[in-house]
Amino acid sequence: MKPLEVNDASDASDHRQPLIRALKVAGWALVALTVVSLMAWGAARDLPGIWAVLMGVAVGGGFVLATAATVLATANSTPTTTMAVVLGGWLVKVGLLAVFLMWIRGFDFYDHRAFGVTTLAALAVALAAETWGVITTRTTYLD
Repeated sequence: MKPLEVNDASDASDHRQPLIRALKVAGWALVALTVVSLMAWGAARDLPGIWAVLMGVAVGGGFVLATAATVLATANSTPTTTMAVVLGGWLVKVGLLAVFLMWIRGFDFYDHRAFGVTTLAALAVALAAETWGVITTRTTYLD
């Protein structure tokens, strides 16, 4: 007869665990996207493609990861505080993005098509990876 084992459930009962895992998975997915995109756009567009990839991953991936990071930072606060911080952070991100896009519009050191494609790919990859990281995390629903 096999003796009963008592498992420590402290890791599984941490309500921040899905967010932490989502950030890790999305970070690694963005690293993989960066490497693949650097190879592809660097071969196709040389140095302007490389600059576009680096900026595109920073803009697209940073936008998504910053939201998850703000939710994680406010995980131990009230839902109202979390909503206010996330909404305020989103407004700041949109403002910074608008200023950044207006600023780089006049430059030609990067490939515009590579920047657009990489930014959209980074958004999609980061969102998909975060979703997968959250839904595959083993956690308890009740303490």
